[in-house]
Amino acid sequence: MRILEIMFLRMEELGLGLVSLLQIAWIAATLPILVAWLPLPGLGWFRRALLSFARRGKILQSNTKLTVPQRFFSHFYVVAIFWTTILLAAVWYYAFKMLPSLIDQDVFSTITSHLTGGSHAFSLNKSLSMREHVYNVWLSVFLLLLMEAQVLRRFYETIYVFDYSPSARMHIFGYLAGLFFYTAAPLSLCCTFAPEVFDFVKNLVAEFIVKGKDRMSKPEFNIWMFVTPFLRLRWYAWIGAVIFFWGWVHQYRCHEILWLC
Repeated sequence: MRILEIMFLRMEELGLGLVSLLQIAWIAATLPILVAWLPLPGLGWFRRALLSFARRGKILQSNTKLTVPQRFFSHFYVVAIFWTTILLAAVWYYAFKMLPSLIDQDVFSTITSHLTGGSHAFSLNKSLSMREHVYNVWLSVFLLLLMEAQVLRRFYETIYVFDYSPSARMHIFGYLAGLFFYTAAPLSLCCTFAPEVFDFVKNLVAEFIVKGKDRMSKPEFNIWMFVTPFLRLRWYAWIGAVIFFWGWVHQYRCHEILWLC
């Protein structure tokens, strides 16, 4: 049981490290925008430079250096679909395979009783904490599903809605910012427990290599095992999903109108 306790603590430390790294990255990415927004004298050159990085297509000056074709926009969504799908599949299978046993109050009470020497109050707090952890994992699966819907639609738009001119360009910094966003955003949705998911996938791959496909345990899939955790999400998660899909549809319509104009 001591090994189990050390494993939980180690995973928590790795999760906090990843969260801190992502926080620093997001601050570094947004701080220049906030600085440029401040109405301070002497920042005009900084605002112009920042705007030049964001310009593309017709509003990008033809003599601007360090540019790439605007059709490279599709790269954002290829990367996003690939990365989001990997995270979604890994977190969802981890939640499906590992978390149901942790929801069981009796099983977890036994574990915490050994870890704490039978302290009922601490065991109860740990049980509540684990239940919150289980909820947060399934919430991340839900959010990654929404992210997947967004990047799939944006990829569809770059192929079938937008028709980029061969001469249309965008700044290389804008291109790199887009790649950063679509890499960091999906990871931010599951960063607090990403290390334990990675460890789970690593062990799964190792087991597959040792046992082979035929000797791997085949999980019994039941549609209700996928549906029930989402039905237990709190009300504000569903309100957020409704707002998301309203914006999802509205953005698509706006892009169609904008391109026709």
